[in-house]
Amino acid sequence: MKVLIVEDETSAYINLRKILEEVDSTIEVSENTESVKQTVKWLEKNVSPDLIFMDIHLSDGSAFNIFNLTTVDVPIVFTTAYDEYAIEAFKVNSIDYLMKPIEKTEVKRAIDKYRKLNEPDLEKYIRQLSQLVPIGRYPEKLLIPLNDKLIPTTLSQVVCFYTTDNSTQIILLDGQKLSYNRSLDSIVSVVNPSLFFRANKQFVIAKSHISDITIWFDNRLLVSLLVETPERIYISKNKAALFKQWMIS
Repeated sequence: MKVLIVEDETSAYINLRKILEEVDSTIEVSENTESVKQTVKWLEKNVSPDLIFMDIHLSDGSAFNIFNLTTVDVPIVFTTAYDEYAIEAFKVNSIDYLMKPIEKTEVKRAIDKYRKLNEPDLEKYIRQLSQLVPIGRYPEKLLIPLNDKLIPTTLSQVVCFYTTDNSTQIILLDGQKLSYNRSLDSIVSVVNPSLFFRANKQFVIAKSHISDITIWFDNRLLVSLLVETPERIYISKNKAALFKQWMIS
């Protein structure tokens, strides 16, 4: 059996690959793609695998975009660290749905389930993939990895997400800073856009924790939050009108 792993976190990919080898040594991992763009390109240039393990949140956005950009005729096992999606819908429309951190017993269950399916069953799952979309609600919490633990963090306490030098921090209302192994693009694809705004390349900010806005030179906006940030937050002239509309909407 040939498997494609669509996963943008190196540690998660290594863990899943190791588990697959333990479950069945004959399973061959064809490739590891890390983004929507890379996955679409790979699928269009290579022979389709037998099964895909696909993280829902990728470095350049939601994995659902893959189905809009190319034809996927392979059954999927979805994986995610978040539970904001309708789990039952995934179970109906995909082979399985695994919550991170993924366990060996769960992977074995998914593989066994796939192998028990007949051809009509597989065709049914593949037809339904194009109709599978996330429900219209957003998470209230994030699970933040810390050593060997996952720390539930309430999004209402998040003042901003800040990135620099390929690392991301979550800054909380109490001033605490948590490391978070996600790009801002990935974060924006998950959080509620009515509550969080991509201010610039460094910041995603929370509406409820903005203290004041200063009109800066060149028609830029200087945004101050309720807690101190590592650097000033500027909204460009081109984004200023969109930001002001977002603030009052």
